[in-house]
Amino acid sequence: MLPLTVFWIIPMFYIIYLSMTDWDLMSPVKTFVGLENYTYLFKDPEFYQSLQTTLIFTVGSVIPTMIGGLLLALLLNSKLAGSGIYRAIIFSPWVTPTVAVSIVWAWIFEPRSGMANAILSELGMHTVSWLQNSVWAMVAILIVTIWKGLGWVMVFYLVALQSVPDSLREAAQIDGAGRLTCFFKVTLPLISPTTFFLFIIQTIDSLQAYDQINILTQGGPAGSTRTVLYLYYQAAFDQFNVGQASAVALLLVVFTALFSLASMFMSRRSVHYLS
Repeated sequence: MLPLTVFWIIPMFYIIYLSMTDWDLMSPVKTFVGLENYTYLFKDPEFYQSLQTTLIFTVGSVIPTMIGGLLLALLLNSKLAGSGIYRAIIFSPWVTPTVAVSIVWAWIFEPRSGMANAILSELGMHTVSWLQNSVWAMVAILIVTIWKGLGWVMVFYLVALQSVPDSLREAAQIDGAGRLTCFFKVTLPLISPTTFFLFIIQTIDSLQAYDQINILTQGGPAGSTRTVLYLYYQAAFDQFNVGQASAVALLLVVFTALFSLASMFMSRRSVHYLS
């Protein structure tokens, strides 16, 4: 309870207090302004734009990462020659620092000499201004995020698939179920606890994404990749508006908590545990 109180409870109450003040990080005086910071946020178009961007980023990264990780796990769970090497290669991006990964991908997305446009040119396709275009900038960040998270999701699904009893699959096949039916009726329900866990963790991780956005686009162009967390960073360390930044941080915590509670409620019907 001591470290929990010192490093979580006390800072949380302090942030609540800061969200009701006007402070620039340097002035010794913190002016109490009540709920003005929250009122400003709910009237600020940039806040709603960041909410929309966060939703697009979360949906666009979580769902493909989970589907791709499951497909890779199904492939490597079979008796594939050299599967151990493939697992290590696919998992390696996850253990690589996001900053380092983002710097490498920034070179890949470089419009004149980057590998991405070189491949498009070889295929006879038009080159793309990856990080300078409002649409393609988000696509580039999603590519980096999905590529980095596939291996982590794959490892969890591999463990889940190996824990499904073979006797249940065999019983389903004896009853006339094909591979596809066996997967959707037996395997998928039995790995639903892992799916639920990955969905929660991946979503929270997406809500807190910062490194790849900061390295690749700095929230641009024209705010097209500015998520709620990056809006918090800009308010705190670019504009030195600690009160507004604290309000953004608290709203992000509230959104995350509401999402977790809703997911826990929905999981009662969709998650099946093998007793």
